[in-house]
Amino acid sequence: MPDGQASITKPSVCPLDCPDTCSLDVTVEAGKVTGVRGSTANPLTEGVVCNKVSRYYPHFVHGEGRLTHPMKRVGRRGENAFERISWDEALDLVHAGLTKAISEHGPQSVVPLAYAGPHGMLAGGSMDFRFFHQMGATLLDRGPMCGGVKGEAFVSIYGAMPGTPPEQGIGAELIIVWSNNVTVSNLHFIRTINRAKAAGAKIVVVDPKRIKAAEQADMHVAIRPGTDVVLAFALAAELERIGAFDQAFIDRWASGAEEFMTAARDWTVERAAEVCGVPEEQIRTLASWYAEASPALIGMGNGMERNQNGGNSVRAVAALPVLCGKWGVRGGGVIAKVGAAVPKTVAKLQRTDLIPQGTRRMNIMDVPANMLRDDLDPKVAAVFVYNHNPIAVFPDQKLVMEAFSREDVFVVGCEVQMTDSMRYCDVILPACTHFEHADIFPAYGQTYLQRAEPVIAPVGEALPNTEIFRRLAARFGYTDPCFAATDAELMDEAIDGADPRLGGMRPSELPLDRALNMTADGAQEIVPFATVFPKTASGKAELASDWMEEARGFRVPAYRPVESGYPLALITPSSAHRTNATFGGHAASDGVQPLEINPVDAASRGIEEGDLVRVHNDLGETVLRAVLTDAVRPGSVYSDKGTWMRTSDTGLTVNALLPTHKADLCEGACFNDARVEVARV
Repeated sequence: MPDGQASITKPSVCPLDCPDTCSLDVTVEAGKVTGVRGSTANPLTEGVVCNKVSRYYPHFVHGEGRLTHPMKRVGRRGENAFERISWDEALDLVHAGLTKAISEHGPQSVVPLAYAGPHGMLAGGSMDFRFFHQMGATLLDRGPMCGGVKGEAFVSIYGAMPGTPPEQGIGAELIIVWSNNVTVSNLHFIRTINRAKAAGAKIVVVDPKRIKAAEQADMHVAIRPGTDVVLAFALAAELERIGAFDQAFIDRWASGAEEFMTAARDWTVERAAEVCGVPEEQIRTLASWYAEASPALIGMGNGMERNQNGGNSVRAVAALPVLCGKWGVRGGGVIAKVGAAVPKTVAKLQRTDLIPQGTRRMNIMDVPANMLRDDLDPKVAAVFVYNHNPIAVFPDQKLVMEAFSREDVFVVGCEVQMTDSMRYCDVILPACTHFEHADIFPAYGQTYLQRAEPVIAPVGEALPNTEIFRRLAARFGYTDPCFAATDAELMDEAIDGADPRLGGMRPSELPLDRALNMTADGAQEIVPFATVFPKTASGKAELASDWMEEARGFRVPAYRPVESGYPLALITPSSAHRTNATFGGHAASDGVQPLEINPVDAASRGIEEGDLVRVHNDLGETVLRAVLTDAVRPGSVYSDKGTWMRTSDTGLTVNALLPTHKADLCEGACFNDARVEVARV
């Protein structure tokens, strides 16, 4: 039946920053999204979708926070004083503000501040990149915010080889879930884990917290935050001691194994147990189990990367299957960079050839601090915020708010909802949700490629990102035909349509009712070291990396302890109510947020269940509500990331406590290096 007359179901894909990229069935009534549930179009996600997507997406699309028309600021930064304007006026204001910055300080004074709100290739980085590349704006390195550390670490060993597809874990004899809260941020891998366990597999969870997956595991290694590289080194040394190395595999496929082991042998089980805060016997038992199991699979999450040892931790963990020959069999090895299987043609999509020679690059984590610098040449004179909510997700929140309060920096926002960050903008452009435009969706945690069409018309005057930047390109006088490309043409430029795995289909014509599996060659499934192989200079797994030594100063992994006068490690993990900060405007995220604390730490501070507590360090303070639980190891406290200011009576969230120093690789964020003290209010 026609839209608006009856309830109908339409296919779609979840665009959120999650490895699973679920296929969806969307219920539409009277032109509105009224229900979202999982579909079976993607065999991996099997019709299951997380609660936050099914419960909160209709509100995200149609709720009170939705931006439906362009606006300009009429009050002070941050006070949410705006008035409605037309699209023509909005584009004129953006043109005037950016042109002023360019005329006074040059095009590199304009900084596009975008991250990963939508993961569709069109909304996430297509016409927008073309626009900023043509302008000559500063180039943004986005990886340091999340994923870049892990990605750089894996690539340093294996190149662009995809890791093991997660569904193969069903046949594993051992699965190590390492720093991956699968029930919250990798939902479908827990289904693999449960099936493997039912078939007799052992499950080990390495995590400072006894997460839900650990409650059913055969072993929970409650590691001290930031010491994963030490544990991996100790496992390597113990595996060598018990004769578990596969020397034939090492000889054929490894480069730098002896150099790696020279560093690892320094970490005896006894020494590592003390540093990691785990029993010696756990390390020995885990080594024994790993030696005996085949296939043995390690499922790494991104939590491991968010500290100053993050990259080297990933490198050390990812070396274990090389040393023990766990690759080359279905369901063995490591789940990482699985999305490398998709034949993306990013340079063509984003027109990197338009970038003027010598254009500077800026780490996304440095943007707020650089906004405050008057000595930067060229200075940051304009910032364009889209696909991102920096005030809710950046560390050192007070500094971020100070940066966005500068009246001499022109700030444009392009968003779906009135987020905390939009309140600081001079002009706001209303963007469509992914339910209102077409897009194509690879994934970073699985091998399926999917496409979606809009299921409803744009809400109010909202426009897709692609159309917003087409109009901006026209307003700036950019006449290259690439700025007139349709969404279908952009899809065809995003994916290599000549790849035989597409079967002759244009990317823009992929069926909506099924996902296309990116196998190794169109027939064989991906099995690293059997059907796909390392894409390094040596063609081997490089456990000692010349490239890494030159780029980061670490030829082999190393460990650096965090030094702080504050006694508690603050971990800010993924939330069951939000995907990063998305859905933070829903009522389910309202109220004083919890701080999980071990009863031992609470008792020594006179804290009882439900108390309001002041959590503080040299960067700032916030007030949370104490939840006493022995699931959290002593010396650590937990509060979920992505909360909005609406949860705080103090004007700051937990992000105010997070440090800005950089990880060992990729100059990445070190969210989990925060150290704090806690006291009753």
